[in-house]
Amino acid sequence: MRYTRTARWLHWITVAAILVLAVLGIWIGMFEPQPEAFKLRLYNIHESLGITLLLLTLFRLFWRWRHPPPPIEPPLPPLLQRAAFASHAALYALLIAQPVVGFLATNAWGFPLTAWGVIPVPSPIGRSEAWAPALSNLHATFALLLGLLVAVHAAAALWHHFGRRDTTLRRML
Repeated sequence: MRYTRTARWLHWITVAAILVLAVLGIWIGMFEPQPEAFKLRLYNIHESLGITLLLLTLFRLFWRWRHPPPPIEPPLPPLLQRAAFASHAALYALLIAQPVVGFLATNAWGFPLTAWGVIPVPSPIGRSEAWAPALSNLHATFALLLGLLVAVHAAAALWHHFGRRDTTLRRML
C-alpha cells in the first residue's frame, strides 16, 4: 500500500524546495553575489520560496491528518515507531519554524517582503537591530538542524529499503 498520489507529490515538491532553498541560502550567505540588485532578487526568491514551503507544509499536515500514512510491512518494533514519529515531528516543526524565523529576521533587518515580487506580506515586528542578529543566527541554526534531519531521514529510508527490506521507501515512490 502506498501514500496517496497527493501525499507523494507534496513530499517530493518539499524535497525539491528544500534543495533549492539550501543552495540559495548558502550562495547568498557565503558568496554574497553581486551586483546588489541580483543579490536582492536571490533573497526575494529564497524568502518567497520559504513562505511557499511554509504554506505547503501546513497543507501537508492537513492532508496527513485526513489521509493517514499506510502501514509499514512488516511492522516496526515500538522503539523504532517512536523514533520515526519523533523524527517526522521534528521535520515538520522545523519546516514550520524555519521560514517563520527567516521571515521575522528579514523584517528585523528592515526589509519588507513582497512574495514573488507581487504579494506584500505585512511586517509583524518591524525593524529591530536588537532582534535581527539573534533571529538570523536562529535561522542558520535551524537550517543546519533541518539539513541534518533530512540526511537522517534519507538514510533511514535507504536502511528500510536495503537493510530491513520493508515497504517504507516504496510507499513514497
